Amino acid sequence: MKLSDYVIDFLVRKKVNHAFSLIGGASAHLVDSLYRRRADIKPVCVQHEQAAAFAAEASARISQNIGVAITTSGPGATNLITGIGSAFYDSIPCLFLTGQVNTYDYSGDSPQRQRGFQETDIVTIASSITKDAVFVDDPNTIRYHLEKAFYLATEGRPGPVLIDLPMNIQRAEIDVETLCGFEKEHNEIKKKAALESLQLDSLAEKVISLINKATRPVILVGGGVRISDATNELMELVVKTKIPVVVTYAGKDAINNTHPSFAGFVGNYGHRTANFTIANSDLLLVLGSRLDTRTTGSRGDLFAREATIIHVDIDPHEINQRVKCDIPVLADIGDFLKVLNTIIRISEPLEISAWLKIVANYKKQYPWIPVEHTKEKEKVDYYEFMQILSEELDDTDIIVSDNGQARVWALQVLSIRARQRFVSSVGMASLGYGLPASIGAALAANDGRVICIVGDGGMQFNIQELQTIVHYKIPIKIFVLNNHSYGMIKQFQKLYFDGRTCGTGEGYSCPDFAKVATSYGLSSCTIENGANIRQAIQNVLQGDDASLCNVVLPSETSIIPKVKVNYPIEDAEPLLDRKEFLSNMIITPFSPQ
Repeated sequence: MKLSDYVIDFLVRKKVNHAFSLIGGASAHLVDSLYRRRADIKPVCVQHEQAAAFAAEASARISQNIGVAITTSGPGATNLITGIGSAFYDSIPCLFLTGQVNTYDYSGDSPQRQRGFQETDIVTIASSITKDAVFVDDPNTIRYHLEKAFYLATEGRPGPVLIDLPMNIQRAEIDVETLCGFEKEHNEIKKKAALESLQLDSLAEKVISLINKATRPVILVGGGVRISDATNELMELVVKTKIPVVVTYAGKDAINNTHPSFAGFVGNYGHRTANFTIANSDLLLVLGSRLDTRTTGSRGDLFAREATIIHVDIDPHEINQRVKCDIPVLADIGDFLKVLNTIIRISEPLEISAWLKIVANYKKQYPWIPVEHTKEKEKVDYYEFMQILSEELDDTDIIVSDNGQARVWALQVLSIRARQRFVSSVGMASLGYGLPASIGAALAANDGRVICIVGDGGMQFNIQELQTIVHYKIPIKIFVLNNHSYGMIKQFQKLYFDGRTCGTGEGYSCPDFAKVATSYGLSSCTIENGANIRQAIQNVLQGDDASLCNVVLPSETSIIPKVKVNYPIEDAEPLLDRKEFLSNMIITPFSPQ
């Protein structure tokens, strides 16, 4: 059997439904095999390799299977790097298959800089942002490397893997019956994991004891809850305990945002409600968050500073880093919550009614649209737009966000319901993610409706993927929030660089996106004032075809609230009146010198 055929058949056996690719000479055998098996697995040809990586990553998020991208050597492989990094930092299982020059043309350990045409050592380049990257020089090891790659991508903390396949390896004939697999090593690793899981019962008992003693408990939900497919277990815990829940960037869609226990989005750009709730807690249960600076503020020592912190994570390297915890729990979130929910059945109801009233008052006093926000009189108001969009979405929509101000407005305002999904690149946070990720998400959802929210800057990074959407007739609804600038950096420049906007205002421009969309064959429209926002959104959302809406915003836009460097997250700009601020504090306030 031809090795490239074996690779594609392996993907089919693993129930991979789509593979994203852009063909080149060094990947021609793989892509040919992919297309000849198109009844079992659908090839999706994109316009740029970075888009293939982002599409594969988002496909994995929605399908709960491994995302796959196939590219050629040299520039084809290096163009994957940003998408590989996105999958690595956000713990998304992906397999990246790269073509490579023939083994006899490969310079390898030679001091020669390059021997084969478009030869690049992608394994070394990608090794720091993959769980495993391997150059295959023996065709008889292909089963072993594929099985190992799939295992590593999903085992423990998930992430991407890369297999580099030289052309002569791809076209080699192999005897499938004689190939050796990964089974023995796999079983040994599973045994070790099983032994470690025996500690969960005693840890859960300790956590339940702390919860029962707490008067102001909070659950902080990170991306690990969704990655471990533990949203049902989370909701079971919330229903039983009624503990308020706040979410990180990555945890936005892990809980129904309309649930009474939902207390908002936390962090540097978070809701005041969520930040006050975290700050005043006496017990914080952290589920699957690495507690980065965007969540905790620049001063990790000020985050939940009077709370007992229980940090649950599958990655030991993420515990006790920026924020020191009292009870570390090294475990899969789903496994831990199942044990916790079993034990908590025999516990007494929590005495937290006074705390729930305080959190409810925060929510009433500080709605998701910031009260400090000044509504635009004539132009489109970006917070109002996001609020109306949230109201008009269907309960099963998948919302894919690019990065920058557009994403933060979405995090602040969109009320994600139980069956909706919110997809965004968090760790890499690359502009240009939104459009190709929407493609991957839509195909993984069997062409379910996907809403793409992207800024004008991010739209230009991968605008060529409009052709992919048209070619495959993917029903994506695209909203370009167009302030004619890189708004988030511009806001940063105003704060720290005396308003000099080099590269964000000065030196930056963008096209008429509605006209661009029309040239690709999409229906399009432009919203330029606040008078017809709802009707325009309804028009875009109706129908089964892809469409683009160019939402023209004021050139000066901002995100509020925003936490400054060295301030705790509860004390965000614009600063509240000190009397009001102090009235919201239960713990001792902190004042930066």
